[in-house]
Amino acid sequence: MIKKIAHIGVAVRDLHSSDDLFSKLLGKPAAHSEYVQEQTARLSFYPVGESSIELIESAGKAEDGSSIATFVEKRGEGIHHICLEVDDIRAEMSRLKSLGFRFVEDVPSPGGDGTIVAFIHPKSANGVLVELSQRV
Repeated sequence: MIKKIAHIGVAVRDLHSSDDLFSKLLGKPAAHSEYVQEQTARLSFYPVGESSIELIESAGKAEDGSSIATFVEKRGEGIHHICLEVDDIRAEMSRLKSLGFRFVEDVPSPGGDGTIVAFIHPKSANGVLVELSQRV
């Protein structure tokens, strides 16, 4: 069951300068920053109401397979994905697969901020990358 929009992911070139920009915009510093090895990315989270804005900087290069670096190289900085919080990610993946949705990976992987995540392929969701997230 989908509970809420957990966050909107924004791909950035430089997390430090983007943190400065979003801190000014939102009037507060990031509540949480971290490096996620499995995503090869540095993240900062800015709570806004019940959701957050997640800034994502690639720690890798596009030619090495970094999806964030590839995104920024092709499209520039901007909204990368919408994340939906779910109670049971495996059950939700099964439900969505039965309805014809395709996933980037078949099993959830570690995400930021104490979660496991799975991404619905944009070709299955009108060109939007949708992330499912479950707190662990």
